[in-house]
Amino acid sequence: MTKPFSVEELLARLRVTQRRIFMMQSETMSQSSVFKNGDLTIDYAAGCVYVKEKELHLTPIEYKLLCLLSHNVGKVLTHTFIMQNIWGTSWENDIASLRVFMATLRKKIEKEPNSPQYIQTHIGVGYRMLKVEE
Repeated sequence: MTKPFSVEELLARLRVTQRRIFMMQSETMSQSSVFKNGDLTIDYAAGCVYVKEKELHLTPIEYKLLCLLSHNVGKVLTHTFIMQNIWGTSWENDIASLRVFMATLRKKIEKEPNSPQYIQTHIGVGYRMLKVEE
């Protein structure tokens, strides 16, 4: 960029760069388009989730949460990190909504939501997807 430049132009160029990075990541993700963890299967290309070959009907937010957790298996994701990735910065302090979405997601994917095998809660910190032995 040549000087002088406006803040609007700088922001527009940053958005374009972010979009390109996202598209490159999406292409990489579609190459490995199926995630399998125990009985849970996520087909990223089709946008479908299965438990024991039975298709689940998830809301868009639940699907995004599950994808975010599946891309970070074994890592504890903080409440803030999850909310920024799913809703953006405007939802930064609404942990109660995140808990509700996680509870409904657990009801759909877990055999026993009270003793989860896929999504583990780290109290006061966030959530982690566990790798399940087949």
